[in-house]
Order: sequence, then structure tokens, then C-alpha cells
Amino acid sequence: MNGVVLMVVAAAVLAAGYLGYGRWLASKWGVDREALTPACRMEDGKNFSPASAFTVFSHQFSSICGAGPVTGTIVAMAFGWLPVVLWVLVGGIFFGAVHDFGALYASMKNNGKSLAQLIEKYIGRTGRRLFLLFCWLFCLIVIAAFTSMVAGTFKFTPDAAGAVDFAKSYAAGCAGTISILFTFVAMAFGWACRKFNLTGAKQFATGVVLMVAMFAVGMQFPVYLDLNGWIAVVMVYLVFAGAMPIQTLKQPRDYLTSIMMIVMIVCAVLGIVVLGAKGQATITAPVFTGFTSASGMMFPVLFVSVACGALSGFHSLVSSGTSSKMVENEADAVKVGYGAMVVESFVGILAIIVAGIMFSDMNTAGTGALNGGVASTPFAIFATGIARSMQAFGIDGTVATVFMTMNVSALALTSLDAVARIGRTSFSEFFATSNDALAVESEKTGAMRVLGNPWFATVVTLLPGLALTFGGYLNIWPLFGASNQLLGGMTMITLAVFCKCTGRKGLMLYVPVAFLLVCTFTSLGMSIAGCVTALQTGGMAVMATSGLQLVFAVLLVALGLIVTGNCLKELRGKEFGSMPDEEPEWSEMGARDYRAGKFSGKGEVPDGVAVEA
Repeated sequence: MNGVVLMVVAAAVLAAGYLGYGRWLASKWGVDREALTPACRMEDGKNFSPASAFTVFSHQFSSICGAGPVTGTIVAMAFGWLPVVLWVLVGGIFFGAVHDFGALYASMKNNGKSLAQLIEKYIGRTGRRLFLLFCWLFCLIVIAAFTSMVAGTFKFTPDAAGAVDFAKSYAAGCAGTISILFTFVAMAFGWACRKFNLTGAKQFATGVVLMVAMFAVGMQFPVYLDLNGWIAVVMVYLVFAGAMPIQTLKQPRDYLTSIMMIVMIVCAVLGIVVLGAKGQATITAPVFTGFTSASGMMFPVLFVSVACGALSGFHSLVSSGTSSKMVENEADAVKVGYGAMVVESFVGILAIIVAGIMFSDMNTAGTGALNGGVASTPFAIFATGIARSMQAFGIDGTVATVFMTMNVSALALTSLDAVARIGRTSFSEFFATSNDALAVESEKTGAMRVLGNPWFATVVTLLPGLALTFGGYLNIWPLFGASNQLLGGMTMITLAVFCKCTGRKGLMLYVPVAFLLVCTFTSLGMSIAGCVTALQTGGMAVMATSGLQLVFAVLLVALGLIVTGNCLKELRGKEFGSMPDEEPEWSEMGARDYRAGKFSGKGEVPDGVAVEA
């Protein structure tokens, strides 16, 4: 198969899915461009912050497009590239994009409620508490897996004496410097955008200039640290990214990261086309290897391994936890929710093509000549492959390698800072008594003074994630994939209840719900069995990592079964159209604004709204 042909066909299918199915969903669910969004109604300068469609898309895309579409798809190619391509296309259009858009839309129609708060409204308080505990545990797994990936990408390569091999470590060191610069430059960029009202072309041009400057500095001053050193740096960054107001660091960083990722996608596409013109874009990886691999049976292994490339429950936490509080026009929800997932699926397709082309030189079996017989990580395959394609159209090899090293680390970093934020809000929401979207901010009495403090909640979330990090991402990935898809299944059930209660069509959600639940509970059962086997045969180190993973797996299964059972019970019992969408005055801040005679800053009050004096 020619990589160019596969790329064009996949792009056409994904575009048709967005233009056809995505817009059909928006029409069926009643997207209203005239409706006031929570971001505009409830702006508070911390979590609710209206932004342009591209800015919110940047936040959503950079947050959800983590390691999954690269790592998951390449690992799943153990079954051949064709099954992975089919699942990415079908899963992305009919599962993942529907899931992401649905979570975003349901949150927006409920004053920016998180998914857990939606569960309390439509399912009950017990379901909310259990779901929040599930989310918090899941966030710890993501923190561990992605921190391990980032630190592994940045760490220096030692020479025979154990010292830094500067030639082999240069790209990683440069990318590490750029990543550190990113944090401070992003805050300055965000401040400048607000101070000087930079929008549109001016904002984009400024971002591009800053990106070029960071790369120039990074390539002159590489930082060389070992694995533990980079783990420490990442953890310090996550403390600030998780606790600081979203518009101070995360929003501008996501904007800059999206520029870099868009450039990466363009370079990958152009590089594959150029290689194709030279007759070097043939996919040499096998089309199909069978229904079993070293990892197990295709069902459920392939579907939980691909993860973010086709569907990711984590995306619902981003959609309802942060993006729903930034969308300034309801019509942008399709671009942000459905569109970002479609683009991520395309990144997954690019990863498959790149890995397929690189198969004869560099593969995960460790037989590739390019990697000296050492097993290649999916990130290394992806970065090396695109760097090679960039050189095909004239980009300097060193620049291309540094650029791609930074990109693959950014894929994980941008998800890391999002999940750190979601983890700390899940922790605080668990103890909140109110089910308002502003509960964590508004409840500052008693124990919530501490438990609702963003800095305290962030540190409490990061510490157990740090402990799991030392197990290595390859050991954690199966557990991450299964819990991630289970979270997606629970999100789909919640959306089905939301649609039924509010009088919207939700039949398109039922097949994904059934498939995901069967798939994920099977996979988690396999993870539990694997951990038990490891504990019986391993030493103390294995007992520490596998034992902790076993505890997590058992807890996730138990919580998943209880939450899923409650959701299915409510789905059967609720009456169609029995609950209206949440009105602005139902939120605590909305009520205060109405009492003050304000409405989205215009001093208007809609007809028929009873305003308390």
C-alpha cells in the first residue's frame, strides 16, 4: 500500500464524517448559535473565560491529542496496519467525536457542569461521588504514564562510561530546554494578548515569532538531565499548570502548542507526499497478522490500545471540565468537540503511515537496522519517521530531529497539564456539598478551605501519580487504555440519559455504550489476571509496581460496575423530555448577576425570568 493513497483516503473519510455526521448531530441535538454560553454568562477570570473558536479548539486539541494517537496506534499495529486504520476511522467518527462533542454540549447546556456534576443531576449524588473517585484514580494513571513518556523522551543518552553522550543526547536536550522556556513564554504571551488585545492574525503571528525564538534558544543551550531529573522538572511544572488560573498558563500554552502541532501535521503530510513522489512511501508493515499477538487477542487489546486515536474517556473530562467554560458561541461546539477529535484521528492515521513506512528500518520488535537492533519506542518511530520525511523536502536533519522530539513530548505534556488540573478539581469536587459548576470556588468554609484549595489539591493528586511513574509507561499502558475506554463508556451512558431527559435523540449512543462496556471490563479483567501472575513470579520491585496496579485495577472495576449499573437503571427509568436544560439563573454566579441586574455584561434580563430582589 502506498502511504500517500492511504493518507488521502483517510483524510477524505474523516472530513466527510465531520461535515456529515458531525453537523447532523448538531442539528438533532439543537445547537443554538444565539444562546448565551456559560463562558460569557459566568466569566470569573479563573475557570470561565470566553475565547475565540480557534483558541478553544487549540486548547481542546492540544489537551486531548496526547500520546495515545501515536503510542496506541503503533503498538496496536502488532495485528497489522489495516485493523488499526479501520478502527481509527470508524471509532473516531462514530464513537470518539460523538463522545467529545456530546460531553462538551451537555456541559454547556448545564452552566458548565463537569461530567461528575452532570451525573449527580441526572443519576444521583452517590453516582457522582463514585464517578469522581474513579476520575481521580484514572488521572493518577494518566499522570504516571505520560510523565514517564515525557521524561524518557528528554533524558540524556549515556556513553560507555555512563557520562552524557552529547551527540546522541543533543536533540533531547534541546527539546528539554524549549519545553522549559515554553512555560514562561506562554505566560508572557497570554499576558500580552490580554494587555494589548492581540487577536486573530496578530495573535497568530506573535505566537509564530515566539515559537521560532524558543527553538533558536533551545538549540543553542540544551539541558542534559537523567530520567529522574526530568521527572522532577515535569512534576514541578504540573504543580503550577494544575493550580494556576487557566488563562494565565494553560490557555496560552495550548495556543502555542497547537501552532507547533499544526506545523508538524503539515510537515508530515508534505513529507509523505514528497517521499511518495520519490517512490519511498510504500508501507512495508504487514497488512494483517492475525487475531492474536504477543499482547493477546485482538478483542479487546486492539481497541483499548489505540485509545485516544479513536475514543478516549479522558476527552470528556477536558470537554466538560475546561473547554465548556471557554466556548463563547454555542455554534463553535461542533468545531471544538467533534472537529478536534477528527483531527486527532488524522494524527493517528499519520502515525500508522509513518510506522508502516519505517517498519523495515525501525520497529518495536527491535530488528530494525536504523535503531541498531534495539527495540524502538512508538515515539521514537514517529519522531524519526517524520524527521526523515522533513529532510526529503529540504529541512536540515538536526532541526527536523529537534522539532519532532519537542512535538512528541508536547503531545504528552499538554495532556499532562490538563489531567493535573482535572485531577485536582475531581479531588475537590468530591468533598463539595453543592452541585454547582462553581462549587469548588464558592465553598470556602470548613474543610473545603483546604480541600478546595487548588495548590493543596494539585499536590495531593500528583504525589500518588509520581509513585506510579516508576513502573514505566509500557507496564501502565494496558491499565490506562482499559480504564480510559471504561470512562468513555460511562460518559456515553450519561449522555444517553441527558438526551432522554431533555427530549433529544440518543439512539446513536447505545451501540457505542454496549461495545465499550464489554470491551473495557474484559480488558480490566485481563489486567487483573496479569498483575496477579506478575506478583506470583516477580521480586520486590515487581511486587511494588504490579501490586499498586492491581489495587488500582480492582478499584476501577468495582467503581465502574457500580456507576454503570446506576446509569443504566436511570436510563431505563427516566421519562423522555422530563427535565429542561439548565437556565442561567440556576448557577450561583448567574443568580448573583441577575440580582445585580446584569446579563452577560449587557444589563439585560430575558422575558419571563423571575429575578430575586
